[in-house]
Amino acid sequence: MQDVLVFRRVRAVDPGRQLDAEIDVVIEKKLITRAGPRAADQLIGSVPNDRIRVIEVPGALLLPGLVDLHAHLREPGQEYKEDIASGLAAAAAGGFTDVCVMPNTRPVNDTRAVTELLVHKARAVGGTRLHPIAAITVGQKGDTLTEMADLKEGGAVALSDDGRCVTRSDVMRRALEYASTFDLPIIQHAEDHALTAGAEMHEGGVSTRLGLRGWPRIAEDVIVARDVLIAEYVKAKYHVAHVSTMGSVRILREAKSRGIPVTAEVTPHHLLLTDQKLIGYDTACKVNPPLRETEDLLALREALADGTIDCIATDHAPHSPLEKDCELSEAAPGMIGLELCLPLMLGLVEKGILPMGRMVEALTRAPARIVGLDAPTIAEGAPANLTLVDPNREWTVAPERLRTKSKNTPFMGHTMKGMVLATIVHGSIAFDATAKGC
Repeated sequence: MQDVLVFRRVRAVDPGRQLDAEIDVVIEKKLITRAGPRAADQLIGSVPNDRIRVIEVPGALLLPGLVDLHAHLREPGQEYKEDIASGLAAAAAGGFTDVCVMPNTRPVNDTRAVTELLVHKARAVGGTRLHPIAAITVGQKGDTLTEMADLKEGGAVALSDDGRCVTRSDVMRRALEYASTFDLPIIQHAEDHALTAGAEMHEGGVSTRLGLRGWPRIAEDVIVARDVLIAEYVKAKYHVAHVSTMGSVRILREAKSRGIPVTAEVTPHHLLLTDQKLIGYDTACKVNPPLRETEDLLALREALADGTIDCIATDHAPHSPLEKDCELSEAAPGMIGLELCLPLMLGLVEKGILPMGRMVEALTRAPARIVGLDAPTIAEGAPANLTLVDPNREWTVAPERLRTKSKNTPFMGHTMKGMVLATIVHGSIAFDATAKGC
């Protein structure tokens, strides 16, 4: 990388600074040194060509680096699906400067040794920064709490048994109390497993038509309602992963109105797809929690727009053909999302469903705030963590274009509008498509 990197005449959008304007942004020594209209004019021409790189793409957006609160990179234990190197490459290609990884690896990230392993491997890879989310309970079995102090010292930014719900109320209370001592948020996978045993999709008209056992909304709602009450009682941070039901939205909205410290995330696929996609038994659309109905989708969109749901998270869940090219009942739940999230969300912006500023907030400052990371920002003196995207560039999702090892997505073959051109992590280029004809 040259000594000086200039983004010229970009539309910079940073809701944290009430910024939405055409400016130049100059990066020197890993920091943003100039940001403003025509800020690079004097610099260009005065710095030797071999020391400066100027990137100018008509109509390009420059955003604070994206932060993903929920991804599965499968290492250690299932590297044939994804590993840290391929997962971080996919994250960088998707515009993410920071990615928080869930603990349901093999072995589970329930000890400081595993947490530190993830941190060290990610540092060796470089590029997008990895932040471990450690388990709430040993082995994610829902009984014995992990050593949270050790996990935080090892680098954990939050705690979750994602994939398994902490169903015991006494364990959840102790987890919230203990985690609050270390200022760690508890992230709950809200699912009453007794109500979802054998379920293959959302419980509704489509599941009845297909003859498949359904997963009722109430299985999520009852856990969210219980946990909100416990969080209020113990005054601890509580975060709901991948909200999927209109009932959960109602509970969260009421909780926030009373000042309870609860936050929530929603995935792109729950904002865009419904259970109708399962009519063809498409295993790419089998996810956990399941795709719901139109009324849920509309409630989620409204809640994201008004801030009831704080942020967007990919729930990037790579699987190999072994887990997806099979009967729906045998297929593993989940779809990839790191490289598709931003263009999918730009589609909602283009349709007027989600304001640009709110989308950027939900992918940057909001998730960073939830897990205590320094939020990326476009400001002089700030570390250069940035995402450059051409919102008008179209591209087709194809296996050879993806950096992730896995290809499990219902969007394969679809034409996307919006392409990430560059991702800058602490002043260094982690992903660069500006010089490619792609």
